[in-house]
Amino acid sequence: VQLVESGGGLVQAGGSLTLSCTATGMTFSAYAMGWARQAPGKEREVVASISLNSAIVLYADTVRGRFTIFRDNERDTVFLRMNNLEPEDTAVYYCAAASTGWATRVPTEYNRWGRGTQVTISS
Repeated sequence: VQLVESGGGLVQAGGSLTLSCTATGMTFSAYAMGWARQAPGKEREVVASISLNSAIVLYADTVRGRFTIFRDNERDTVFLRMNNLEPEDTAVYYCAAASTGWATRVPTEYNRWGRGTQVTISS
């Protein structure tokens, strides 16, 4: 099983980025998917999650209204569209998969994790 993130980078505050995560070696459509982030000195936080059939999406309060999670089960890929980015969004962003299929913001409910992609927002 492998989750590979892409799309991170350096942008100015107010800008946008779209992260992608492609899964291999797993039945992607059977998993809920999430995006978590971890800033230096802080705990890992799941900021967005989507159920296996996209029926349920969850967001952290800090990103609701600015971030959108969506998935393409035909391409085994989950995306995180991030708008109106703030310096506080700077972190390593990780893709994760949960075999329960239910959207969740609890990190321990995820079975598989990617290696992460750095997102840096300059003020």
